[in-house]
Amino acid sequence: MTKGLKEGEYLLYDIDVKGNKLTNKNDLLNLAKQEPNTRIPLLNTSIGVTLYRFGESTYDSIKPLKKKARYEKERLELLRIESDSGGFTKNQRKRLIKVNSIISSLNKKIEFGNFFMRTGNPRVVLDYTKTEESRRQMANYLLNNGFFEAETDFEVHTRKKKAYLTYLIVENSPYLVDTFYTRSDDENIYLILQNHKTKSQIKPSNRYDQSAITRERQRVEDILKENGYYTFSRSYIEYNVYKDTLEKKVDIEQVIRKPIFAEKHQVFFLDSVYFSIDPPSTELYDEGKKSTFRDVNFEVYEDKYSEKVIASRIFLNKGDLYNRTDVIETQRQLANLDLFRFVNIAFDTLGNVLRPKIYTQPNQKYLVTNQLGASITEQVPGPFFSHSLRNRNLFRGAEIFEFFFRAGLEGVVSATNEGGVFRSRELNTSASVIFPQFLFPFNKSSLQKFGRYNPNTRTLIGYNYVNRPEYIRESVNGIIAYNWNTRNLKQQYTFNVLDANFIRSNLNRDFRALLEDLQNQGNNLINSFLPSYVSSISGQVIINFNQYGLFQRNRASLWRIFLESGGTTLNFFSEDFINNRNLAYFQFLKFQSDFRRYIPITNNQTFAYRLNLGLARPYGISNGILPYEKYFFAGGSTGIRAWQPRRLGPGSFTPETLENGAFDYRFEQPADILFEGMFELRSKLYGYFDGVFFIDLGNSWTFQEDLTRPGANFEFNRFWREIAVGTGIGLRMDFDFLVFRLDMGVKAVDPARPLGERFILDDFFRNFLGSRGQTVFNIGIGYPF
Repeated sequence: MTKGLKEGEYLLYDIDVKGNKLTNKNDLLNLAKQEPNTRIPLLNTSIGVTLYRFGESTYDSIKPLKKKARYEKERLELLRIESDSGGFTKNQRKRLIKVNSIISSLNKKIEFGNFFMRTGNPRVVLDYTKTEESRRQMANYLLNNGFFEAETDFEVHTRKKKAYLTYLIVENSPYLVDTFYTRSDDENIYLILQNHKTKSQIKPSNRYDQSAITRERQRVEDILKENGYYTFSRSYIEYNVYKDTLEKKVDIEQVIRKPIFAEKHQVFFLDSVYFSIDPPSTELYDEGKKSTFRDVNFEVYEDKYSEKVIASRIFLNKGDLYNRTDVIETQRQLANLDLFRFVNIAFDTLGNVLRPKIYTQPNQKYLVTNQLGASITEQVPGPFFSHSLRNRNLFRGAEIFEFFFRAGLEGVVSATNEGGVFRSRELNTSASVIFPQFLFPFNKSSLQKFGRYNPNTRTLIGYNYVNRPEYIRESVNGIIAYNWNTRNLKQQYTFNVLDANFIRSNLNRDFRALLEDLQNQGNNLINSFLPSYVSSISGQVIINFNQYGLFQRNRASLWRIFLESGGTTLNFFSEDFINNRNLAYFQFLKFQSDFRRYIPITNNQTFAYRLNLGLARPYGISNGILPYEKYFFAGGSTGIRAWQPRRLGPGSFTPETLENGAFDYRFEQPADILFEGMFELRSKLYGYFDGVFFIDLGNSWTFQEDLTRPGANFEFNRFWREIAVGTGIGLRMDFDFLVFRLDMGVKAVDPARPLGERFILDDFFRNFLGSRGQTVFNIGIGYPF
């Protein structure tokens, strides 16, 4: 990397900060104007620099300049033709577009070099000017964080054309906030701020923090805009900081300035709302139907929309104080109806009165989406095709009709053949109608009462078909579900009033023989494959802290809690009524808690973990058996990755051994209890590539003893010795729109082995990839959690 450097030039090889005790080292390093090139560990080389230098060696800077001059001459000639003739022919217009595109591409090549130079990175040569600028930035950072007497410097050590740069920090004592107070000639503003002072971002006894002042200024603006001050802005807020150099303390004064042309800031009230739905195209002319509902003046294109539903999502009421939160919520909830291309809200001012005007335009009536791709849930990726149709405003009451169809093919391991991968075919189709309100119970006030919570009722009927080597399984299902969320979007709720399924199965001869053999040993799993009716009611809440899923630089977490009661209505029927039907029925209770957390460590490293607990307990007429879809399964690319999907456990159950000495993992292992803990350290490698080191632990168990699977049941005095542990590394290719991942999981602790022999991680280092079946490779799309 140092080859070709001139005399006095040094490659910036390492950068560090020393001396800081109270400030964050990474925050200081982020202020550095130069960072060393990313290098591959151990190899001590940079792919980016290699690519750049290769491109640089083959780059001719004169060639694109000459080419650009030629095309600019052609563009001028085309523009002259347009000026002389008053227009272009079709071919001339296409040629001008192409010429402009070529010139844009050449400008990029002139500025950034050829493809290899743009893809790679030039080596970072130490620049003392940028180093001094970085030192000043660090000094400002310390000043803004209360270290008014901090000192900064840097030192450089060179060795073999490499520079090792260290920024030296002397923080000295930080200044603390002694008092914080507000001064305003407007008594109303003063009282409002006093009533909200407990939420102030500036706290006495805390270290002085410039960012806290910035947050406080924004908080004050938000509070006043929620209390009628439509024209107020944070430019009216000033801060005076008075230092006590002896006590190392500061007093902060917050001053609310008067407006220039008035004695005080104006408070605004709302007038009637004007709501307009314009035609979808300017070529269409339609005056629209004019009407009034709940002080909302409607002008609706072609009279196709429910005024009651739209008014329930408008939270601007005549006579109310202006409140910016109500404006934002109105805009968001109207957008949630998925009826409009856009929702714009403007205000006309008349004295101290605001007249809200909401302008919208209809979204397209029909939306058709077709997808062709590949997916993987178990072993081998397979193709899938999906088709969806969305019909907006089905009954002119803002209802959404959705039709969905998906067909897929994947590779799975058969449970009745001696190895190999076999085809699994799946087909899913459903039709649903989403109503923008709660259907039952319904009263006139409920529509308006719950409008802020984005309520909807989903009714669905669907058909599912699964064709695996062991069985063919079909089901027809119907769902009635309520969905809503809190105003701050932190909590999302789902309540399935009805989830009914009619299921039938056609078993492979060998698989039927296997289930019958298990039945003879006391395991009634075969009952899960009888023609059956499975009904349940369930509820789910998802709590999202700090926008989990965006993977920004802030900590975030998500907690999903799920409760389900199956066959509850069967308690109201007699046993004779149930037994006289030619269907199997089930009663069960199910609970699941799934918690996920994302913690940034540095700009290039994050720590993430997931804790997943599940319990499912059959009772009553179920005879100790759950519907097969309601069981828990451990292992797989989104679980304990060192085990194949659905093959871990339960408990310390030991599978049969194959002729080669490896465990027979052909059979899925259903269970009643599931615990999973997944921990990942994610590191940025280069470009689109991220590396992962992970540790997974957990297992599954049954509530009752299973004579066909000794050790499967959960017992407090031994379950902790049955925790499986897997570890491994992974590679992520993050393209923003798609994350492709490859994980290599290695069994470290296998509870299927005898006590004293369960730690097997050392086998991996003694043999390539360890003992048979110890290493499992997983392919997946997206993050595992």
